[in-house]
Amino acid sequence: METIKKQLNFWRCAAILELIALIVIGVVFSSGTGIGTAPAPTAPAAAETTAEPAAEEPAAEPLSLWTEGSAPKQKLIDYVTDVTDETSADFIPVEDRIAVFDMDGTLACETYYTYYDTMMFIEYCLHDHPERVSDELKAVAAEIKPGYLADETLARNFAKAYAGMTVEEFYNYVVEFGKKKTASFKNMRYIDNFYLPMVELVKYLYDNGFTIYVISGTERITTRAIVANSPISAYVTPEHVIGTDFEVKQAGHEDEASNMNYKYENGDELVLTGGFLQKNLNGNKAIYIDQEIGQRPVLAFGNSGSDTSMMNYTIDSRNKYKAEAYMIVADDSEREWGKQDWDKKSAEYIEKGYTPISMKNDFAVIYPEGITKAEQQYVPVE
Repeated sequence: METIKKQLNFWRCAAILELIALIVIGVVFSSGTGIGTAPAPTAPAAAETTAEPAAEEPAAEPLSLWTEGSAPKQKLIDYVTDVTDETSADFIPVEDRIAVFDMDGTLACETYYTYYDTMMFIEYCLHDHPERVSDELKAVAAEIKPGYLADETLARNFAKAYAGMTVEEFYNYVVEFGKKKTASFKNMRYIDNFYLPMVELVKYLYDNGFTIYVISGTERITTRAIVANSPISAYVTPEHVIGTDFEVKQAGHEDEASNMNYKYENGDELVLTGGFLQKNLNGNKAIYIDQEIGQRPVLAFGNSGSDTSMMNYTIDSRNKYKAEAYMIVADDSEREWGKQDWDKKSAEYIEKGYTPISMKNDFAVIYPEGITKAEQQYVPVE
């Protein structure tokens, strides 16, 4: 009996050991590794590759629309390079990099009959809305001929013509007028009359941290509408446009002696009264810059004697920064209607401390492709 018990215990232990062995074998095979075999090979890791750095594209040539070898072009590039270099003794902080541009004749064509605000006045009085203006204003518009004087007297007549229009209506009319074509050029709308090399210069300065102001003798709302629809719209904001001012009042209060006598309420309209405040030429350009910008610019660009106050204010010896002033000379009679004498004008500007820019010799192009001079410059207005 004792022998039988020992045999049962032996077989019981053997069964337990066999069960344990089976469990171990099952675990091993479920892991994918056979007994006595090497582990299944795994896919090799992808070889690490070091991507070649992309070749840097060469920097675009600054002022490529200016002629190769142009002295004013190189002077401008040298100036910008110098004053934006933090290691330079002439370094100018970004907040003080202010450049001011006249508009008509400097950024855009002002040779008759492509002078924006003058032609707009003529069209408004004689074609678009003769029913809104007096016979006196119609006569003024009809009498404007080549060589006319764009003075304060004429500007006062401009103001009278638009009396009663809201600011928004006037702005919209300026924009719509710009879509009309000038007779002085083929394929040119009035809004297309910006000089491409000057547009490129504005962008170049903007890209180098300059704040751009347009300081124009044209009325302020008109100038804002022109700039906002021009090739420089991305670089000049409405608050950076300074121009001649016509009187604006709140509708219903046009005859009030003072704007202090009423308050603006929701839905009120601002209207042009026909009154005139100030022409932004000559000494007023320096005064407007001081009042509205509050500091001296370091670059100034103009094209006539009425810009010299702005130029002189910029390069005044009291300017704490290196400053320069440039004058456009309309001497290209092939691509443009320029009639200025380069030798005479350049000598005059150099004597005053300005750098003259020749449209004929310094501009590789002037207008967009397809725009050319018409057979005749002046077509009488009927």
